[in-house]
Amino acid sequence: MTHDIVQRGLYFEEFSLDARYLHRPGRTATESDNVHFTTLTMNTQALHLDAAFAETQEFGRRLMNSMWTLSTMVGMSVAQLTQGTLVAQLALEGVSFPHPLFAGDTLYTESTVISKRASSSRPAQGIVTIAHIGRNQDEVIVARATRTVLVHRLPATG
Repeated sequence: MTHDIVQRGLYFEEFSLDARYLHRPGRTATESDNVHFTTLTMNTQALHLDAAFAETQEFGRRLMNSMWTLSTMVGMSVAQLTQGTLVAQLALEGVSFPHPLFAGDTLYTESTVISKRASSSRPAQGIVTIAHIGRNQDEVIVARATRTVLVHRLPATG
């Protein structure tokens, strides 16, 4: 007998307060990621696109677009936390980039559930707040963000 198992995120009741979710594998940033993301989003910042200019600046080379870092950090959490259970993203707060990420660096993400509550207007759903932290391969924090999401509650059985 075959038993189907579908990969999904967590329902509201399955989120554990103060649990730390480690999202693996990591994602190694490439020059191609940087150029494609930067041009796709119409960001003309020379620190991302112009290697000669970037060499004359503080870090001496091109920086990964911080929005790529943020998007990838949040994206890495989806399969484990919200795939198929998310209704909507409600807020993204406290975004910071304390250290640059460069092409060739590997981004690792962890998420901690910092609060959750049943929705007062949507009984079949709940609100979960998640703190995301992105680190490079040397364990240096390169990004932080707090995300609030609306997720489904466990389906009724029977």
